[in-house]
Amino acid sequence: MESAGNTYVLVINGKPQGPYSIDELRSLGVKPGDFVKSTGMDDYKEAHEVAELRELLHFAKPHVSPQYFASFDQRLLASALDWFFVCGTFIILTFIAIVFVDETTRIIIAFSMLAIVPVAKLIYHIIMECSPKQATYGKQILRIKVCDMSGERISPGRSIARNLAKIFSVLTAFLGYLMSFFNRKQQCLHDVIAGTLVVKDRLV
Repeated sequence: MESAGNTYVLVINGKPQGPYSIDELRSLGVKPGDFVKSTGMDDYKEAHEVAELRELLHFAKPHVSPQYFASFDQRLLASALDWFFVCGTFIILTFIAIVFVDETTRIIIAFSMLAIVPVAKLIYHIIMECSPKQATYGKQILRIKVCDMSGERISPGRSIARNLAKIFSVLTAFLGYLMSFFNRKQQCLHDVIAGTLVVKDRLV
């Protein structure tokens, strides 16, 4: 049978061995609970957690309810990092742009950034949180991610709903964010509205 997909390092008797192709894993009798890692993975995962292996080796998809939730300080730091990344990008672009324009245009560009940056950050969150990584760059650094109530990747529609619902978290004088302190799953108001969680990566 022709090999397909990535190659994987397989943990055998506590020692990483390989890499092996899908066919080689099949011949070795890899089990759903065996730990594997491909070049595109940050950490070892059980074989049944990897979509490609589930499909090609016919493992059942695990259903594990999220249990490890991101704390308020992790989410706050991730947000600060994201503001830094987005604002930093626009500051660099603005400095490049003002070199080629007159003073009046520079003032217009500077004030327009006040409206453009928040919109850009909103779009950035929507796209990144429904991506395969399920997280913005700030969240990725903190190793936390956004998921639905079953621990699955959220759809673009739910990502839009979650990020627009942040308006309500802000309009409540930020009490919507402080809800996470009184919620067992550490959900903010916008998470409750959209039916989402922010969990620690790998520990779901």
